[in-house]
Amino acid sequence: MTQPPSAFLVSRRDDGFGDVYPLHDGARYTLGRAPTNRVVLRDDLCSREHAEVFSAEGGWHVRDLGSLNGTHLNGEPLRTDRPLRPMDEVRVGRTRLVFVDEMGQLPAVPKAAPRPADKADGLEIRKRLGQTRYQQQTAGPEPESETIRENARVAPPQAVAVLYRLALDMAAAADITDLCTLAVDAVFRATPAEVGAILALKDVRELELKVHRTRGGGPATYHKVSQFVSSEVLSGKQAVLAENVATDRMLKDRDSIAELKVASLICAPVFAGEQVLGLLHLYRTSGHTPLNADDLEFTLAVARQLGTVWQKLSRQTTLSAENRSLRDQLRLDSEIVGNSTPLQKIESQIARVAETKATVLVRGESGSGKELVARAIHKNSPRRDGPFICLNCAALTETLLESEMFGHEKGSFTGATERMIGKFEASDNGTIFLDEIGEMALSTQAKFLRVLEGHPFERVGGNVAIKVDVRVVAATNRPLEEAVRAGTFRRDLFYRLQVVQLDVPPLRDRIDDVPVLADHFLKKFVRETGRKIRGFTDTALAKLGAYRWPGNIRELRNVVERAVALGSGPTIDAADIWLSELDVGAPVVGAATAPFRPESLEDVEKRHILETLKFTDWNKSRAAEILGIERSTLDRKIKAYNLLK
Repeated sequence: MTQPPSAFLVSRRDDGFGDVYPLHDGARYTLGRAPTNRVVLRDDLCSREHAEVFSAEGGWHVRDLGSLNGTHLNGEPLRTDRPLRPMDEVRVGRTRLVFVDEMGQLPAVPKAAPRPADKADGLEIRKRLGQTRYQQQTAGPEPESETIRENARVAPPQAVAVLYRLALDMAAAADITDLCTLAVDAVFRATPAEVGAILALKDVRELELKVHRTRGGGPATYHKVSQFVSSEVLSGKQAVLAENVATDRMLKDRDSIAELKVASLICAPVFAGEQVLGLLHLYRTSGHTPLNADDLEFTLAVARQLGTVWQKLSRQTTLSAENRSLRDQLRLDSEIVGNSTPLQKIESQIARVAETKATVLVRGESGSGKELVARAIHKNSPRRDGPFICLNCAALTETLLESEMFGHEKGSFTGATERMIGKFEASDNGTIFLDEIGEMALSTQAKFLRVLEGHPFERVGGNVAIKVDVRVVAATNRPLEEAVRAGTFRRDLFYRLQVVQLDVPPLRDRIDDVPVLADHFLKKFVRETGRKIRGFTDTALAKLGAYRWPGNIRELRNVVERAVALGSGPTIDAADIWLSELDVGAPVVGAATAPFRPESLEDVEKRHILETLKFTDWNKSRAAEILGIERSTLDRKIKAYNLLK
């Protein structure tokens, strides 16, 4: 007859009790993951043979079998054999087992009646959870910092929770420095290390300190890892532990370590895949509670976790930088640059008008950026995927302009050797930009007006009606009202063009944009020429800001291009900037000339060379470039003419 059990082990769950393991007198019950155990536990934190429960001296006892994560009785680590009493809780790994002499000793599990909304279609919600025990609480008062505890070594289960929390924190790290700081703090939470640091590997053996911290906010003093230790870790790609440096025959004679008076240290490689990114270095100067093998295990786990996130964050940072660079390159010739109030007003008008189909007339001085405004309208419109065609009406004769706009058939005029489609036909479903619209001949204006009103057109010399869907953006720097009064511009065309009018301010009215534009053009020309120019000096920017820019943005672009081409220093100075002497306050109606004074060519050359040297502040290399002669030739002429600074 089978002997009845004298006691039971019952697994405890969050919602009550689970499996029951009967215990018979005289038997020995081992607990662990191995299938040979009497009590097999499916728990990855359990050892293969973790603990045992056995009967002795008329009662039941529990013993730890040297498990990796330890056995706990009622929450306390099990150091020696301990007797079991009813309702004692034995914890092995994540598994909790309650000891009872009989099943009636187990308390009844209260079962709350489910709310109506919690039970439907046979499904009952047993528990609701908004915060896991493994996550750091974010509400309420801040807990006392764990980095100030003298002895912070935790048991392996708690170490796993620290690693989990570290993974969550790393996901929100903004940069490598934040990432390294989180890793060192995690080490302080789980090990008794006094000083922690992370060093980045720059070259084959060159290490750069990224972060160093001292437990408890003590003096921020860090002594770099010794050459011997770092070489051992980098060459072997394995973490090292020195528990007692003073007795280690390989380390005790190292001067750098002797000076530190280090009692114990850990150094672990931080790597992702096969690439070593840096080192995680910990040490204690106190002989009390030295770093041990458990600390080495935890430190290596942190280093592995850090390496994976470090590599991904570095890749993300690189991709973001490349993305910004590519966007900057795309903006060079197609987007408006600046942030002044007048420019912001234009940009807001562009944003409102771009989504409509309205014809736009862009007015402004020459070089103020009218074409950029037209491009911005097109890029922000529903036609952005269609063509953007530009045509300068002032650059062509009346006959050629009509041919360019509407196209021509083969043989329609002398030189028409083949059929050509016009700009209007080419810009179908897109935008056509007509610059200098005020220069268009009256006969062409009439045909253009019909197309603008939606009528079909014919190519020059053709008879096939062509209808297109085109948005027209026109630009002019002339007062069209005066042209209308003078009869050189059609009144009906003027009103048809002026559905929406955008006035582009001259550069002198948005002088705050000059430094931004200058830097924009500098980067463009430095990239094109390969020159090593970092920027402008303060005096150069002051000179640019004091000028009135009669040629607007086009003139500024040319000034910067000239400075990059002729400049020889690492920065552009005021002497490198050549500005026009035209008076922009009033139109030039004449120029006073000095009275003629007969003189020889030699005197003219002498005076011209001297003035050029003064202009360049006696920079002979620049003066020779301006004069178009060799530096050696300039030196000979200076000596021959006896020119003095």
